[in-house]
Amino acid sequence: MVRPSARARLAAVLGDPIAHSLSPRLHNHWFERHGIDGAYLALRVMAADFEPALRLLPRLGFRGFNVTIPHKQRAFRAVDRHDRAAVICRAVNTIRVETDGSLTGLNTDGFGFLAHLRQSVPDWQAAAGPVVLLGAGGAARALAAALAEAGVEEIRLVNRSRARAEALAADLAPHFPHLQLRLMGWEDAAAALEGAALLVNATSLGMRGMPELALALDPLPREAVVADIVYVPLETTLLRQARARGHRTVDGLGMLIWQAVPGFCHWGGCEPVVDRTVTDLLLEALL
Repeated sequence: MVRPSARARLAAVLGDPIAHSLSPRLHNHWFERHGIDGAYLALRVMAADFEPALRLLPRLGFRGFNVTIPHKQRAFRAVDRHDRAAVICRAVNTIRVETDGSLTGLNTDGFGFLAHLRQSVPDWQAAAGPVVLLGAGGAARALAAALAEAGVEEIRLVNRSRARAEALAADLAPHFPHLQLRLMGWEDAAAALEGAALLVNATSLGMRGMPELALALDPLPREAVVADIVYVPLETTLLRQARARGHRTVDGLGMLIWQAVPGFCHWGGCEPVVDRTVTDLLLEALL
């Protein structure tokens, strides 16, 4: 076991609450696996202390942070610059401390989703056909931007709140003029599935303790891929139903792992290995 020294590379996840976070387990595994002198902490930071903490911690040697509930929008406003994904999502989940002490905010959720999708379904192509995206919240924003960036030409956005869907569409439009974004109500879900190549649940429906996602998959072509960002349980009802119909499926845990990679590349100084060992490590904590 590599024990951090006084010169250790330091990073942390900031949130409130924070005890549930799997990030320390993941990043500290990578530090140890790659033989890096480093440590990753979970820090409970309340709203009033968030910006002062962001300015103080780099002076104590921290190279970067992950940001979780409820600070993602606050982090967007607090950093000095943003990557394209953060600008589109107006939310930051990863912060790099640059050599001059300035802060760069990233949104890596979309990167994480696409990386896991491509790992799980290597022959998936953005040009395969329309994507049905369930939800219009923060996760859906990140996924829609990443899918559009990858070259998807049509996204059918299914959401109960028309206003929230319209806000997402308005924010995406200036960045992706090629994208056809169709806004559809939940009552139109069956029609949305017709001819789709990818179905993604970007809501919390189906998560343990939440209502189930009630969606009949009959109109969905059998060759379509079905993905769910929920990872507790790992196999949601949606994924179980999709697997029974013969669809290739993509769980939510891989997205959680892959979204952490860009941050670790910065504070760890190398690209971490993502394999079954990492998945099992997190599953162990979830079971």
